[in-house]
Amino acid sequence: MLYYFYLSLVPVIIYFIIKLKKALHMLQQNWYDDDYRYLKWIINNPYKVFLEVDMLYIIIITTIFVPVETGMMIFGVFYLACIIMSIKYKQKEQVKKPLVITQRVKRLMVTCGILYLIPIILITLIFNPSMLGYYYLIIGTITYFTYFVVMAANVFNRPVEKYVFNHFRKEAIKKISSMSHLEVIGITGSYGKTSSKNILNDILSVKYDVLPTPKNYNTTYGLILSINNYLDKFNEIFIAEMGAFKMGEIKELCDLVKPKYGILTSIGEAHLDSFGSIENIQKGKFELIESLPEDGIAVLNKDDKLQVNYPIQNKCKKVWVGIDNKEADVYATNIAMSYKGMTFDCIFKGDTNKYHFTTKLLGRANIYNLLAGIALGKELGIKVDQLIIGVRKVKATEHRLELKKYGNINIIDDAYNSNPIGSKMALDVLNLMPGKKIIVTPGMIELGDKQYELNLEFGKYMADICDEVILVGETQTKPIFDGLMIKKYPPKRVHVINDVKVAFDLMQDLKDKETYVLLENDLPDIFNEK
Repeated sequence: MLYYFYLSLVPVIIYFIIKLKKALHMLQQNWYDDDYRYLKWIINNPYKVFLEVDMLYIIIITTIFVPVETGMMIFGVFYLACIIMSIKYKQKEQVKKPLVITQRVKRLMVTCGILYLIPIILITLIFNPSMLGYYYLIIGTITYFTYFVVMAANVFNRPVEKYVFNHFRKEAIKKISSMSHLEVIGITGSYGKTSSKNILNDILSVKYDVLPTPKNYNTTYGLILSINNYLDKFNEIFIAEMGAFKMGEIKELCDLVKPKYGILTSIGEAHLDSFGSIENIQKGKFELIESLPEDGIAVLNKDDKLQVNYPIQNKCKKVWVGIDNKEADVYATNIAMSYKGMTFDCIFKGDTNKYHFTTKLLGRANIYNLLAGIALGKELGIKVDQLIIGVRKVKATEHRLELKKYGNINIIDDAYNSNPIGSKMALDVLNLMPGKKIIVTPGMIELGDKQYELNLEFGKYMADICDEVILVGETQTKPIFDGLMIKKYPPKRVHVINDVKVAFDLMQDLKDKETYVLLENDLPDIFNEK
């Protein structure tokens, strides 16, 4: 009898594994419940957690009232149906960033497996066929609450993860400390960190052997991995992108890599909900500048009031860049933009010459990023003629105002992230383009109490530029829709969908002879409404 009991458990175990991967995916996208992000996601998305295909598992109680063999069949068939339904759903599911099977995820899988097997082992020890329905009810309940099994496993694994983290952190500190020739540059800001990092890398590479942190490795874990796995003895400069969700996180990154140079791109309302206030964001970003040594150099934005007005507690050299404020040490003038790229003249304080730069990049935000790279490059001894070559060679950063083709449609891919300043600049880029203009967006997130207001303004601004609007997610894009209606935008030109895949078919229906589509923001899977 025990043999057949084990056989009946095969479908439920397979289904548990399927569901476990989904739960781990959400845990990973919520930074392994840092600052209770995973728990908050569960609270805010009960329909995703509880309206699963196995929600009718309670019917297992009926196995108490039928013969043992029939009960086993009911249990097995029920979870076999759950497996089939899950597979069908997964084929239609929109997944932008799949679960990455890291060593940490593998450890979580082992812990979840142990937690799941404990009741099965206990049932085996006290197995009684007359109690079969109750056994199935226990196993079904644990399977149904897989998201909470993952939460428990994450808690149990914290001492292990802390040990692993400290071990690799010590290795990273030891390695970077041994490289006395290495210059470290930190880059932070509310927006434009990755673009600024990649631009700086392309510019400095005309003279130096540079290693930037890969992709968006901008957390403590990311920097540790970058140092331990990518940094080598030939690198002369290490560019560390630094991200943060709350106060103190930039300081922690600075304590790890000890930058001598720092670039602060811009300060705005990104992650306002986790920082709590714009003042906290301002202080948090300046942790980089205030961590620099006195012989270090900070590159700051003279057009950003939140940078200009901040009382910097550091005597290091400050180099200011700007466009509007001509008191900057390095500023751009005579800016010309087209759908092919941009040109501008650069002026250095104390130098009466104007230096002409050409770039394939798009958008005013990238002028600031280029100026920061030019300013720091000059401080590091790169000649202006070399800087001009470096800027000309700069490549677009993936998913950040990247121009590409989708069949006969021109795509402006700004899908990595969206924020109040960046979204406006992206629309300005779209406005430069010839032909029909379409935007596809799910709106902006993590803006705290201002989320409705800022998305409303986003909708009002796009009303004057876009010929067609495709909104992804009916609930989260409601403020944008309201903004469009305030500007009396024709409702028939607003298309609300819940799956971004549908947008690509819709583009084909809406396209003209020449069409440009702005993909503005691509929310993580945790924000899917589908």
